[in-house]
Amino acid sequence: MQVLAVEPGHARCQGRGERRRVNTALIGAAVAGEWLLIFIDSAQERISVERAQEINATLDMMEAALQGESRELSVGFSLPSAMSREQLLALSGSMQQTPLEKYLEH
Repeated sequence: MQVLAVEPGHARCQGRGERRRVNTALIGAAVAGEWLLIFIDSAQERISVERAQEINATLDMMEAALQGESRELSVGFSLPSAMSREQLLALSGSMQQTPLEKYLEH
């Protein structure tokens, strides 16, 4: 969500068709115009506009899937389903073999 206005300990934010008053205790003072990752009614972290666009595109895709839509959406970033095994391991921070892969080697 994007910050519209700031109050002591809170920010008025807008995003995905709604406005909310969110607690900013975890991130400190917010600044009008910046983007925040919100969980329930609490700001979890500051994010870039690019990251906000990625998150919104992902949420749009999830919403479309839940409604049974099969349209293609351009998200501007690689989805895990389009990544190679090596890319997925790098994304997860693990370049190690899984227990099944180790077993299959022997």
